[in-house]
Amino acid sequence: MLSKEIQLEVNKGAMLPLMEEFYTIQGEGFHTGTAAYFVRIGGCDVGCHWCDVKESWNAELHPPTAVDQIVEHASQYAETVVVTGGEPLMWDMTLLTQKLKDKGRKVHIETSGAYPLSGTWDWICLSPKKNKLPTETVYDNAHELKVIIHNKHDFIFAEEQAELVNGNAILFLQPEWSKKEEMTPLIVDYVMNNPKWRVSLQTHKYLNIP
Repeated sequence: MLSKEIQLEVNKGAMLPLMEEFYTIQGEGFHTGTAAYFVRIGGCDVGCHWCDVKESWNAELHPPTAVDQIVEHASQYAETVVVTGGEPLMWDMTLLTQKLKDKGRKVHIETSGAYPLSGTWDWICLSPKKNKLPTETVYDNAHELKVIIHNKHDFIFAEEQAELVNGNAILFLQPEWSKKEEMTPLIVDYVMNNPKWRVSLQTHKYLNIP
């Protein structure tokens, strides 16, 4: 149970439930292959059965950490900071993004879009989930739509989401890791027949890096 003072700080985004932070290579989507500092925020109620960081779901397991501390660590390593989760938009991202941008950093987010957009972002990667669909604010502002393909029905979902996202968003299909042998050939064929889409792979897992 958080103290009243800490809960107030969390509510206004001055403290966030930090699960982990690390410097690595972006493995997915448009910025694949580029160096970035990742900040993983705890808390998520979207509940994807194939999630590879289920330990991030319960925010209470991750200590509220001062945004100033997160920014200080991130600024030592990289020009680009990627905020991920969990679902980071469960929390107010205004202060975190403002302080990172004050340090001259480019700030990216990876989100399901299930909560309204907060914060100021250089790049928004929207990865929508069927069980909790994105809010209009995220559809309208996403730079990238990345749909995870776990089965053949997900291609239909991908096209539905492409209709809802803004027209400037770059469209990616990515195989769910445990189904990659089965789904990757289908994605390749689909993209060749529907070239508005691009293929995204979890290259960090092939490289065996975080």
